[in-house]
Amino acid sequence: MRAQLVIGPLLRYVGAEEATVWVETDAPCTVEVLGRSSPTFTVAGHHYGIVCLDGLEPGACVPYEVRLDGEVRWPEDGDAHPPSVIRTLDPERPLRLAFGSCRVTVPHEPPHALTKDADDRGREVDALAALVARMRGQEPSAWPDVLLLVGDQVYADEVSPATRRLIAARRGPDGPSSIDEVADFEEYTALYREAWGDPATRWLLSTVSSAMIFDDHDVHDDWNTSEAWVREMRAVPWWHERIVGAYMSYWLYQHLGNLSPREIAADPVLAELRETADGEPVLRAFAERAEQEVADTRWSYRRDFGRTRVLVLDSRAGRVLEEDRRQMLSEAEWDWVRESATGDFDHLLIATTLPWLLSPGLHHLEAWNEAVCGGAWGRPAARLGEKLRQALDLEHWSAFHASFLQLSDLIHEVASGAHGPAPASIIVLSGDVHHAYLAEVAFPGRAPTRSAVVQAVCSPIRNPLDRRERRALGLGLSRPVAATTRLLARLAGVPVADIRWRFVAEPTFDNQVGFVELDGRHAKVAIEKTRPEDWAAPQLHLSLSHTIA
Repeated sequence: MRAQLVIGPLLRYVGAEEATVWVETDAPCTVEVLGRSSPTFTVAGHHYGIVCLDGLEPGACVPYEVRLDGEVRWPEDGDAHPPSVIRTLDPERPLRLAFGSCRVTVPHEPPHALTKDADDRGREVDALAALVARMRGQEPSAWPDVLLLVGDQVYADEVSPATRRLIAARRGPDGPSSIDEVADFEEYTALYREAWGDPATRWLLSTVSSAMIFDDHDVHDDWNTSEAWVREMRAVPWWHERIVGAYMSYWLYQHLGNLSPREIAADPVLAELRETADGEPVLRAFAERAEQEVADTRWSYRRDFGRTRVLVLDSRAGRVLEEDRRQMLSEAEWDWVRESATGDFDHLLIATTLPWLLSPGLHHLEAWNEAVCGGAWGRPAARLGEKLRQALDLEHWSAFHASFLQLSDLIHEVASGAHGPAPASIIVLSGDVHHAYLAEVAFPGRAPTRSAVVQAVCSPIRNPLDRRERRALGLGLSRPVAATTRLLARLAGVPVADIRWRFVAEPTFDNQVGFVELDGRHAKVAIEKTRPEDWAAPQLHLSLSHTIA
């Protein structure tokens, strides 16, 4: 049997002289790209390969094929897209980064292409499909250099009609009653297969380097919201297989490709998988440790693009949730973050799925809620506060207020030059909240900053809010709510932070994708959206463009 591609190729890490290409195949084989080859490894009957390329020319644009056991399997016959290429970094060339989060996988036609108000199944136009449509009319030099996906690449708790049918067939009439959510590793593989399998997405991921980090819907809505939430979920019979499958699949489909070739060569889990006929027990044991020993597993990573550092923080799996020391990151990981944010850069980009800065009303509401959950107003109020925390998803950085202050202090220190030369800009990139905005930041009463500091949020790629949800969120953005929640936070004893921020424009609620353009010490952020009426011919429309530095 000749091996075929199941998913991919995905172009993952790209540097000036090296790159990695990831694939899933339907049989064991040797994967070859540009004369370099690597055997696949197997997990639960699924076969994966990652080819590390070196000796590439900086600033080059190299078309490539993928061969399995010597047979060309990519590009496929009849593919209408341009050739897949590897564009290596050139430190003298401007850097273009695209980013976003929250992308459900449903058919790209009515009723799924309608608004939610027109049909409950509607998810409008995929912003990545619109990005591909634009790229097909451009020269490769105009394409994004990297696509940063900041959470909810797949929705384990909102599956498509096709995945729902697969789950129903697999479980049979005696299976669990809910087929709207995945249950284990095998069903996760189907989720990724569909999310990355349509021709436009497949070509995009084959030709634009991608970096990723998971958020709650990659696992389950509200994942790791609080210690109480974790206790409740661990008591549910199906949760263990769900969380183990989530970690196993995340390591394979997202995390492995975030690593550089040097890190891949040193990874102990991959080394063990390569030596095992079927590495399911190996990866399962690793996943169980990751679920139980949160502080011992680091999913955060960093990538350098010339004189730009991108620092990607895991603000979901690495939380410390004990009520007496609630932290977004463990102490060990925070030490790594501080070390990674120190250096001589033109720009520092910090990616965290959950926004560092929300609207003031929501920020103070979450800080107040954390204090109440911690006992500021007594035990009965704490129990009510926990219910409110879970019901309203009050679990962003401001709901881990000590960590919010830590991150704010670190950003101010770097921006003021306390850790060496200050970069021209510090841009925090986030998603999660199903709207997009840009906030400019100041630190009154503290040492003056030399860096422009902003929070850029872009969400969703494809999963917009309906009219009712937008109205409710709009209320949280209002000044009266901000004044009320600020007072509540003060009454609950929340310390006042020496930081202020303002939105440069009204938030947008469309399917959208963000762009950061960096040229020397200049920086610009743009947000571009889709429109439901463009579903047959997706397009991007500019909704925000702002020069930062």
